[in-house]
Amino acid sequence: MSNSNDNSAMQRIAKLVDENSFMEIGSLVTARSTDFNLAKTDTPSDGVITGHGLIDGNLVFVYSQDASVLGGTVGEMHAKKIAAVYDMAVKMGAPVIGLLDCAGIRLQESVDALEAFGTIYSRQAAASGIVVQISAVFGMCGGGLAVVPALSDFTFAQADKAKMFINSPNAIDGNRADKCDSSKAAFQSAETGTIDGVGTEDEILARIRQLVCMLPANNAQGGCVDECTDDLNRACQSLDTMKGDPRYVLSEISDNHVFIEAKADYAKEMVTGLIKLDGMTVGAVANCTEIYDEQGKKTETFDAVLSARGCNKAADFITFCDAFDIPVISLTNAKGFRATMCAEKNLAKAIGRLVSAFANATVPKVNLIMDQAYGSAYTVMNSKSLGADLVYAWPDAKTGMMDAKLAAKIMYADAPAAVIEEQAAAYEALQGSVQAAAARGYVDRIIDYPGTRKYLIAAVEMLYTKRVQQPDRKHGTK
Repeated sequence: MSNSNDNSAMQRIAKLVDENSFMEIGSLVTARSTDFNLAKTDTPSDGVITGHGLIDGNLVFVYSQDASVLGGTVGEMHAKKIAAVYDMAVKMGAPVIGLLDCAGIRLQESVDALEAFGTIYSRQAAASGIVVQISAVFGMCGGGLAVVPALSDFTFAQADKAKMFINSPNAIDGNRADKCDSSKAAFQSAETGTIDGVGTEDEILARIRQLVCMLPANNAQGGCVDECTDDLNRACQSLDTMKGDPRYVLSEISDNHVFIEAKADYAKEMVTGLIKLDGMTVGAVANCTEIYDEQGKKTETFDAVLSARGCNKAADFITFCDAFDIPVISLTNAKGFRATMCAEKNLAKAIGRLVSAFANATVPKVNLIMDQAYGSAYTVMNSKSLGADLVYAWPDAKTGMMDAKLAAKIMYADAPAAVIEEQAAAYEALQGSVQAAAARGYVDRIIDYPGTRKYLIAAVEMLYTKRVQQPDRKHGTK
């Protein structure tokens, strides 16, 4: 039976929620269709277990697909059960967690299943920005069902078992599964921008529990604040030598070094994730030029440029944070845009999305210039002109139109090397330093490396009561 302790769908729920807290809803529902001998098939719970439980005392609504019942396929009643969970979650202001393991839409029910399937989409779209939606893929998630995790706020995939695709690898022109298995979790995580993390079943369920405790349950909660047990004035170590890797920087400044990264494998030159500052959950968007392993060894390097994928990744995350009243800090280290043919096809629109996300976000916004901040790339990374409430900078950071030496070479193209060096120094002093930007009011304060944590905490605390009245409109067009 679907509610048996031996059932994988129920086992996942049991491991996810607090012990003995899950209450199943709709356990007696079965498939309604009688076509193609479906009436002769046992369909307990119509292949999906639905209900509510607690995660560390926080109310959540859960649905878990049962692959042992018709492959977990979505039929009319299956979809109605999920839609009912969404309806209740929105009324109660609680997150929805979907544990996906499904062979697709049920063929025996045809248009009934299709119409019902659309109700899942509509409920997800209606709940977006109202309650947090989390999905985890533990088996098949193909065709139209792959849209469900794409509509979620966070999605995880089991490394060895998840298969997620719109078109199967063998259905893609010029491809086959043994050439490139585009359905595998690793591919989806690195290439689609849908997957936030890959791991074992237990790792994924543990991460969902951690995420639920980090996030507000709904958009009316006013962010998420817990008790802070870390020293608010704790000096941050090694930021000057590790600033190329914002994962280290964010972990170092966060309460008790907590950092939950989103979409870690996608567009690695742009880092997004959640930290804690004096107990307050804060979203972070950061440019990345280096990645270090746990032993402090550099493993990857990137140019200090913005890519189309990175801009889209950041824009999506900022929009999520704004919807749930989560303050946003940005760590800027960008000197330009990626110059490739592929990038050129997509950059303008992606940059526009990033600009729109920063400019329209009404939550507290703080920018820290870590290293390079040149040209339009600097402007779109949460500058004063886009509405940053506070802009900080480290003492050796650079900002301006472009690198001082390059500017001097352009302005004094025919001059000897000594003149170019002299003019480069003058340009940096007048136009290319954070001191010059601060003198014009574009940087609010130049802060030292060890004090970074206390300054950022002071900033988000001061901005806690920020209120912005937006013009009357349905929504923007970008």
